[in-house]
Amino acid sequence: MTKVSEFMTPEVITVCSSDSLSHAARLMRDSDIGVLPIVDDGKVCGVVTDRDLVIRGLADGRPDACVGDVASGDVVCLAPDDDDKRAEALMSEHDVRRLPVVEDGRLVGMVSVGDLAVGASDKRAGKVMESTGPQW
Repeated sequence: MTKVSEFMTPEVITVCSSDSLSHAARLMRDSDIGVLPIVDDGKVCGVVTDRDLVIRGLADGRPDACVGDVASGDVVCLAPDDDDKRAEALMSEHDVRRLPVVEDGRLVGMVSVGDLAVGASDKRAGKVMESTGPQW
């Protein structure tokens, strides 16, 4: 088993719950990412995805909403000492492909299914891809 700390992305771009949707969208565009952890007062309190911005913000006619208004529900996090099996299980169980990594209440990284594939196990990543996202 490989520890999350060995394959997570340590540099994470974040937003505050009071940030605008356009600010979050620009950060995503400029950084070529599809999810931003929401950090308020040093604590991870949610995540916002590109899909959240479009579906719960723009499509609902709420372009002036704040990030916190359109963010995904309860955030599920990993710890740096968790392993690739735990990452796979949480992603599959919660139907997500990206998870914040938190230590002592502080954001220290992010793990995507791509990180899992490259840094730990392409088989685990394949299982996550099969169990998450749209079910056609």
